[in-house]
Amino acid sequence: MSDRVYRPIITRDGAHLAVHISGEGAPLLLLHGLGLSAAMWDAVMPHLPQGLQVIRPDLRGHGHSQVTAPPYGMGQLVSDAEDVLGALDIKDAAVVGLSLGGMIAQGLAVKRLDLVRVLVLSNTAAKIGSVDQWADRIDAVRLNGMKAVIDASEDRWFGQLPRHTHIRSQFLATDPQGFIGAASAIKGTDFYTPTSGLRLPTLGIAGTHDGSTPPDLVRETVDLIPGSQFHLMRRSGHLPCVDQPEAYAEILTEFLRKTGHI
Repeated sequence: MSDRVYRPIITRDGAHLAVHISGEGAPLLLLHGLGLSAAMWDAVMPHLPQGLQVIRPDLRGHGHSQVTAPPYGMGQLVSDAEDVLGALDIKDAAVVGLSLGGMIAQGLAVKRLDLVRVLVLSNTAAKIGSVDQWADRIDAVRLNGMKAVIDASEDRWFGQLPRHTHIRSQFLATDPQGFIGAASAIKGTDFYTPTSGLRLPTLGIAGTHDGSTPPDLVRETVDLIPGSQFHLMRRSGHLPCVDQPEAYAEILTEFLRKTGHI
């Protein structure tokens, strides 16, 4: 599935977001993790079924999107996702969010349930890390750039699993101001209460080797939503869409079919 559109979308506060759009059919919004870009999903794309319009924005401050001045609020990142779907005149999307993207997905579903038909919370949580942890990472990047946190990030993401050079390259290419902005949003977010009010088909995905959002943390968040499902991917870390893209696509496809989205 190749990109047919790569277009800028202007948010309500004037930021320019780069959005990849592929295929035709039921809308599928993919939201990437902190310090990465829409390219994080590249390996999954060939394994997705026909009949999907796949929308992959580069989040504010990431990839080819505009780097606005930090800090960012989670509400701002949620509004960006809302603006992407609004610009494309899309409602009832399947929304898949990984890590930071999963926090944005929760916020979007809470704010605009009319835009979200089904939800996939991958390697994420209602609250990730502590305020002090994020403050330390923000300070390190502010002083020494992305190289200051890449090794520790890879240790958390992959553990003893093989590393991925293209993921390391994506991370190091991220503008430090974009990382600081989005990390500030994570630092200030606790979605336990709002997420517990959600009522929609939800799938949680976790990796056995994920040190950033361990399986129990993902399950705890997904269990806040009645009727949710949970899938644990063996021999996978924080980025199962990179570790096992074909298996990841199969899990997504099965869920989308079971829920009638495709």
